[in-house]
Amino acid sequence: MRKQMLEQSARCACRWRGANELFAANEDDTVVLATIIAALSCGEERVSRCEKHRAGIRKGRTIMNHRLLVLAAGTFAIGTDAYVVAGILPAIAGSFDVSISAAGQFVTVYAFAYAMLSPITATVTAHWPRRRVLIAGLAVFVVGNILTATALTFELALVSRAVAGLGAAMVTPTAGATAAALVAPERRGAALAIVLAGLSAATALGAPIGTFVGSIGDWRLTIWFVVALGLLAATGIFLMLPAVPAPPPLRLRERLAPLRDTRVVAILATSLLVIFGAFMVYTYFSAVFERATGNDGVYLAALLLIYGATGTVGSLAAGGLIDRFGSRLVINVAMVVLALNFALMPWSGIYFAAAAVALTVWSVCGWSFTISQQHRLVGIAPELASILLGLNASVMYLAISASGAAGALVMQWLPPYDLPLLSAALTVCGVFGAEIAYRLIDTITPQPAAQPLTASRARP
Repeated sequence: MRKQMLEQSARCACRWRGANELFAANEDDTVVLATIIAALSCGEERVSRCEKHRAGIRKGRTIMNHRLLVLAAGTFAIGTDAYVVAGILPAIAGSFDVSISAAGQFVTVYAFAYAMLSPITATVTAHWPRRRVLIAGLAVFVVGNILTATALTFELALVSRAVAGLGAAMVTPTAGATAAALVAPERRGAALAIVLAGLSAATALGAPIGTFVGSIGDWRLTIWFVVALGLLAATGIFLMLPAVPAPPPLRLRERLAPLRDTRVVAILATSLLVIFGAFMVYTYFSAVFERATGNDGVYLAALLLIYGATGTVGSLAAGGLIDRFGSRLVINVAMVVLALNFALMPWSGIYFAAAAVALTVWSVCGWSFTISQQHRLVGIAPELASILLGLNASVMYLAISASGAAGALVMQWLPPYDLPLLSAALTVCGVFGAEIAYRLIDTITPQPAAQPLTASRARP
């Protein structure tokens, strides 16, 4: 009752414009009472002005959300291009008369270009306004995909994938940095979540829709679908995104400086192992689950939809689990379950229902691992968060590129549905890597004296 009275009184305060934000932040009663003192001198007219002001705030937040959503549209287009190839790989192989393993190099080249060029493009475009970087990046991305859709030879198609990867390397990191610049510091987490949701939505919607489009037409139609997504995102950014000045420029050496920290190297090595193993299966998704889908594009799109939708749920749940139990427990449990799931996948991948369950476990654990790794990295040096996450993204795409080439090599001796066995072994290695990283963090990071560790203050 007391809290309700305090709320009712404080919301009448027109001299302090953040009453709602005050309660959202759970400030103490001293601040609340100070607000009430201001409220006591407010008449009806001032209260009315307060209501109008709050309406203006709500309108401003709506505009801000629209700006963040156009950034999310950009990451959605990038993510769709990265994930949809797995669903149209057989069609690409048939079109160019190459093997499935050779067609998998579509993913390898795209991811390798992203991993290698991301730090370089960030350095070259450091002085550009953010909107210009985003539009230029999407333009390169669209051109790359147009070249892919119209390529007459397999070699030209591979070159076009590198061009698209260059555009992606310009867009994704810049979208996250721009989102953080558009909002107040206390809302940066939510802004980043909205923008990065474009990537998870690409697995839940973009890849299944693109796969379905390819099943009713040609794989090139799927690429034109990606082109349309890129054009829509570029148009939205051009029309709705305000001018955002360039951040203080960093040289390439400064961007790579965190690699001298053994804790960072251990965390990135863990990500490399786990993502390498997981994407060895995902790159050849259609071949690994061929027995469950019967080469039917509709069933394949359904499995991709299950993978993407459950991954979104896993990413949302992971944040609360990390806050409650700490990233160490979440990472270790996710990797152990993931290793067991991969080890059983040669058998669970035979039937559609069993494959759906296996994909649910894989997606939930995979996204939980990814978010926990980011949490652990940021916990080492919050002031270097953007640089550390950028390095993490480069390592992940490097792992994705290597997984495509490694999978192609392995399939010369093993059938595709045995690839998950190698993924299971790599994930087990990741468990040891994660524990080494934890011990390095525990040894090097100073801990406050005489302060018990609680769930909310768990180590990274």
